[in-house]
Parts: sequence; C-alpha cells; structure tokens
Amino acid sequence: MNFGARFYKAMLAGVAAVLFCGVAQMQNLLNTDRQQLGFTVLKPLENAPPFLAFTTVALGGFRGLISNFLWIRAGELQDQERYFEMVQLSDWISKLEPHFATVWTHQAWNMAFNISVKCKDFDERWRWVQRGMQLLREGLKYNPGEVQIYKELSWFFRFKIGQNLDDAHLFYKYHWAQQMQDILGGHPDFAVLLDPQTPEDRERVRKLREVYQMDPAIIQEIDTNYGPLDWRLPDAHAIYWAEMGMRNGNESKDKDILRRFPAQEMQAVCFRGSALPPWVKRVTPENFILWPNLDMVTNVNAAYERMEFTDESQKKTAQGAQKNFLKDAVVLLYEFNHNREAVYWFNYLKQNFTNALTGAQANMSVGDYALSEIEADINDTDQNKATMLVLGMLSQEYLQLIAGDDDAAQRRNLMAHAIWQHYQSRLPPGPKANAERIQLLPFEVLAGMEYDDMLRRVSPESAAILRAKIGVPTPANPPATNTPPPAVSP
Repeated sequence: MNFGARFYKAMLAGVAAVLFCGVAQMQNLLNTDRQQLGFTVLKPLENAPPFLAFTTVALGGFRGLISNFLWIRAGELQDQERYFEMVQLSDWISKLEPHFATVWTHQAWNMAFNISVKCKDFDERWRWVQRGMQLLREGLKYNPGEVQIYKELSWFFRFKIGQNLDDAHLFYKYHWAQQMQDILGGHPDFAVLLDPQTPEDRERVRKLREVYQMDPAIIQEIDTNYGPLDWRLPDAHAIYWAEMGMRNGNESKDKDILRRFPAQEMQAVCFRGSALPPWVKRVTPENFILWPNLDMVTNVNAAYERMEFTDESQKKTAQGAQKNFLKDAVVLLYEFNHNREAVYWFNYLKQNFTNALTGAQANMSVGDYALSEIEADINDTDQNKATMLVLGMLSQEYLQLIAGDDDAAQRRNLMAHAIWQHYQSRLPPGPKANAERIQLLPFEVLAGMEYDDMLRRVSPESAAILRAKIGVPTPANPPATNTPPPAVSP
C-alpha cells in the first residue's frame, strides 16, 4: 500500500473522529431539548437490576420492535386462555419496556385474576394474587407518576381481596390480616413506626418500606384523615394506594376516578371495617370475623363532602353515592341501638338531599323508616348487609332482655333467625365452593360473637342480667374457621 493511500485513510479516520465528537455534543443538546419539550418517552433507568439495565442499553431502539412482537404474541395467548405462557412473555416485555405502565398492570391482572382462579388450592391462589401485587409495586419503581398502576393496586385490595368475587376471598382476607398484624397491628403505634428503637421495630419498618413500599408518615396522615382504620384489612390499603395515586400521579382520567376511591372504600370500612370484634386485639383462625365499625359514619360523610371533581357528571355520581350511604347508615345505626346518631343522620339526610325520601317515607319517623328499609333489605341484600342485619337484630334482642321486655326480645330473635334463614335459602345452586363464597357464618357463631360484645359494652349489673336470661354462664367462643363454613339451619 503506497503512502498516499495510507494518508487518505488516516485523514478519513480523523474526520470520522471529529464528526463523532461533534455528534456527541449535539446529542447532549438534543436530549436536553427532547426532555424540555416532553418528547422523551424512555427515561434512563435508575436503580435497575444489572440484567434489565444491560438489556435496555444494548438493544437501544430495537427493544421497542421486539417488545411489540412479544406484545402481539401475548395477546394471542390471552385469546387462547394460555395464561401461564403469558407470564414469561410479559416478564420479557417489562424488561424491554419498563416505562410502559400497561405491561405491569396487564401482567399483574393476569396473575391475580386469570391464573389464580385456575388453581383449586387456596394457598396457590393466594401466591398468584400476591405476585400480582408485588409486580405492581415493582412497576411503581420505574413509573412513580403513573396513576394507572396506583389505581390497579388500589383496585386489587378493594375488589380481589376486599369483595367476595372469589371463592377464596375470606382466605385472602385472613392471610393478609396475619401479614399486617406482624407489621402494623390493628391500629399502628405510630411513635414506634416513625422512630423505631429496637432491632425488631427497625426490621418491621424496613420490611414496611422495602417489601410493601409504604411510608409510615403517610400511613399516619391517612389514618388521621380517614380513620382510625384497621390496617389488617384490605380496605385501609385500598385507601392508601388511591391516596398515593392522587398525590404522585400525573393528571389523567384515571386520577379523577381515584378521587372517588377513598370515600367509597371508607363506606366499606363502616360496614365491615374491623377484622375482629372490638375487644379482640390479635387475629387468629378462631376469632377472625368482619365486624361493622359504625363510629366511621361521620368520617365517611366528611370524605364525601371534601371530594373535588373537574367533571360535573362524576360530582353527581358521588353525591348519589353519599345519599345512598347515609340511607344505609341510618338503618344500621338504628339496628345497633345508636338511636341518637340515627336521628341526627336521618335529619341530615332530609335537609341535604331533598329527593332522598319520597312518598310515605318522607313523613316517617326514623324508627318506621329503618323498619321499612329492613323489610326491603331482607328480600334484596348482599352478604355484608345480611350479616349486619342479623347482628343488629341480635344486639336489639340482648338490650331488650336487659330492659326486661322479653316479648320484644323474642320478636327480635325470631327476626334475626328469619333474616339468616331467608338469605341462606336464596343461595344460588351450583358447586359447593360457589355457595361457600357468599354464605353467612352459622347463626350460632354470629349470636355468640354479638353476645360476647354486648357483655363487654354494658355494665356488670346488666351483664349479669343478660347471662341469667340467656342461660350461658360464660361468653361463647365460635368454632375455628379459616374458610366460610357450610350452610346450617338455625
């Protein structure tokens, strides 16, 4: 090779080096402009695992094409209901496109709702539900401003665990309560959580922050604003993640939906917001039962009052929900002998919602109104309402026994039995597991729990009268149960 050719190649290499240096400088300027103008979709990953960081850098722009192909394939598998095969594909997609929020929510939903119900064993179902929640929390590390992920996480607690849509819903509630008992207890000791002193307390706070990604200071703030809440139950966590979405999420339609979540979930807290009867402090298989928390009526109404919306239609929807909540609350307060509160909220309802009571109800007393609603509820009610109706009637029975009105007490007892029996008789036919999902606890268990509660609420003299009337010398204990018991006749 002659000297001229070598010089020419060296010159080209030099020019290329100069151009590369120029491009590098221009790239920094372009990246800055793209960031300021909002054109940057794929942000640099921070604190990512080495494999994930390597994948996103090595593949560059090609990772979008590959993820699109995998996404199409995942859709085909979903159409074929091959959910287990989707798990691996979704994992690859999340590694290729970690800032794509839909990947995280879609994969988590697949695990918690599609795959879990394919499993017959409740332990295995619970593992898939937990994996779905863990995945959403992982997605928040890379997408802290995505309201969609916060909404899904809140939705999981609200519906997958909180409602009775799954045969294993009581199993989920109990095991989540066990986990939270060790971390937060029923009502947290915030002085310890905010300033842990012992190794055990520091480990609990570390697990709360790193595993569950929850901030003790925000838990305290939410508990102050909405509570006190029982943090062993999914309802409190549904409120937490909805609140986090409203605080951290970018403005979107989902954020407007999230604004309704806390008030709606507090309504559930009011109707079934204690994991145990009020006097029990530790959850066990023998005492776990969802218990109404009627002290929350004021807080629930206040949550509805402070809701703000940009959409007028959503505001009207929320006002309708508030009206319906107060109508239910008046009835429950009356059933559980909170007569003063029942009268107050009955008058509040009539003053603030002119169309709440129509026809004959507009001129009824609170007692007549409550009894008319109870009669209607007996024929059209759900599991939680039916449980509270039975407990409310039993509470009235015991109070009337203490007051010496045995005839009225007998009528309440017969009504409690009738409500229980009527609900159980309307359970849909089909597989045993389907009936277990929505049936009531045995009547004797409900009666024993309400009896124990009454003995602790009344004076020693009244408790002695009640023991003498009922004929039970010591409080009754319900049988151990992790899953809903089979239907029995009273």
